[in-house]
Amino acid sequence: MVEKLVTSKENYQPTSASNDYIIEMRNITKVFPGVIANDNVSLTLKRGEIHALLGENGAGKSTLMSVLFGLYQPEEGEIYKDGQLVQINDPNDANDLGIGMVHQHFKLVDTFTVLDNIILGDEPLKNGVINRKEARKKLIELSKAYGLEVDPDAIIEDVTIGMQQRTEILKMLYRENDILIFDEPTAVLTPQEITELMGIMRGLADEGKSLLFITHKLNEIMAIADRVTVLRKGKYIGTVDVKDSTVEDLSRMMVGRDVSLDIEKSDPILGKTVLDVQDLVIKNRYTGKEVVNNLSLSVREGEIVGIAGIDGNGQSELAMAINGLIPVDSGRIILNGIDVTKKSIRFRNEHGLAHVPEDRHKFGLVLDFPLSYNLALKQMHEPRFKRMGFIREKNITTYGNELIEKFDIRAGQGGMTKTRSMSGGNQQKAIIAREASTDTNVLLAVQLVRGLDVGAIEYIHNEIVRQRDFGKAVLMISLELDEIMTMSDRILVMYEGEIVAELDPKKTTVEEIGIYMAGGRKDRPTLDNIRPVYEKTKSALPAYDEIYDEEEVKTPKGRIEVNVNFKSKQTSNVYKSLKNALRDIPVTNKKGGKNHE
Repeated sequence: MVEKLVTSKENYQPTSASNDYIIEMRNITKVFPGVIANDNVSLTLKRGEIHALLGENGAGKSTLMSVLFGLYQPEEGEIYKDGQLVQINDPNDANDLGIGMVHQHFKLVDTFTVLDNIILGDEPLKNGVINRKEARKKLIELSKAYGLEVDPDAIIEDVTIGMQQRTEILKMLYRENDILIFDEPTAVLTPQEITELMGIMRGLADEGKSLLFITHKLNEIMAIADRVTVLRKGKYIGTVDVKDSTVEDLSRMMVGRDVSLDIEKSDPILGKTVLDVQDLVIKNRYTGKEVVNNLSLSVREGEIVGIAGIDGNGQSELAMAINGLIPVDSGRIILNGIDVTKKSIRFRNEHGLAHVPEDRHKFGLVLDFPLSYNLALKQMHEPRFKRMGFIREKNITTYGNELIEKFDIRAGQGGMTKTRSMSGGNQQKAIIAREASTDTNVLLAVQLVRGLDVGAIEYIHNEIVRQRDFGKAVLMISLELDEIMTMSDRILVMYEGEIVAELDPKKTTVEEIGIYMAGGRKDRPTLDNIRPVYEKTKSALPAYDEIYDEEEVKTPKGRIEVNVNFKSKQTSNVYKSLKNALRDIPVTNKKGGKNHE
């Protein structure tokens, strides 16, 4: 007997209130040309749980969730909600059944307000007119209830990535969805926004929502998920309780072997300076505000220089200026001894610069080109790929297939695969393959492993270290502090368009870098800084007793006070000496004496 198919809440009734699973996907198979994306995959979701879906790039995670959300129709398999068979023909059916999805690349209208995006397609009407007052009231109530702070009147293209994501979550809650799908939700967030999102997700689960969480980041699974289902190359590997698993267990399930993200690298053998940025100033073209402020840095052959910083502190503009995507207002960019400040992107490429861009879709790939064309994109003008005005397609395909195999790019139709159809991680691997394979000696890598699984990260990190050991200079900009610490030979920290610290990864910590990233201090007022001044002044000022301790107190303005203990009020000269040594950092008297300015 065939069960009745249900497509909407009006016709839907749970078969049993005691049913453990709110969603069951049974034996789902989805086929695309040249590839079986899901091969007989099953998945269960409990009420009120956070269930992670883990797998390598191209493992079929997003495809499976797209089937659940109605974006794809499976060739085989069934979906049950509360034990009742349902038919989900499109996202409208999914929403009617209480299923919502936040996509890795947000589905928002850039020129609409936050409020307009949230109500789009589900607008409340009053006398045939959109009732914005009612919609705004409901949005504000949801925003407060779930701690999802947004500005209803802000235009989407003007708000942060974090607020765009909160807008997507509120879209689901506005439609009263109780099954929430998050596709790689942390891929474009800062560390602070990731922490905030984790709290929001746990709060949603505590409210009784059921969450499906697509990711490849094992630390996030260990921190937030209750159970995890692992896919590998489109096949179901298993489902386990997170509390009974380790990172090593999950990694092994995901890639089928032991994976180590501990990079073994020798001390750098430094050569000449090949990238020299001098006094760079970049202003926002709309506001005129300086987003890069008199910044200087250099990178030598054979080293990896990592730039850490919270997103939005000028890293993107710095990278685009170095590559030639945007002009600079003043300063110089010297590449292999040549001033390229006003040169074209192609000129920079031909004189040694390779670039892994932050936005792979906008700046890294032509999405509707075959993969092999994207892999040869920067060399398409060369005789081996172009002759008498005609493209030599056979040579391009051969070259593309060589890189596909070397960099383990998952593409169902090889070099002829349409790039748009590939997973985000495999798109990123294609860019890295192209840039690492060009005849260049400087690699500018922005968010190098964004969207990659642990197996791919291991490969890419080792490849970058190999390039460095061959003498290539690498300037790496990343929001992942673990990556910065693991990969860098030197660490620079950016805050409000400036380099505020240069650190040795062997002598610093993630916590210390985080303080600099937040603008907490521009120097390190510790005993090591003060001691030379103390030694100089103590003989001249016997009244000066001792540095009280090395405790550092963050002031409301983000500056640092160093506590100093004096025996008398004869302190002006000492304060002056200390302030000269510690630059603009205020110094206070532990016994309450005045801070002599």
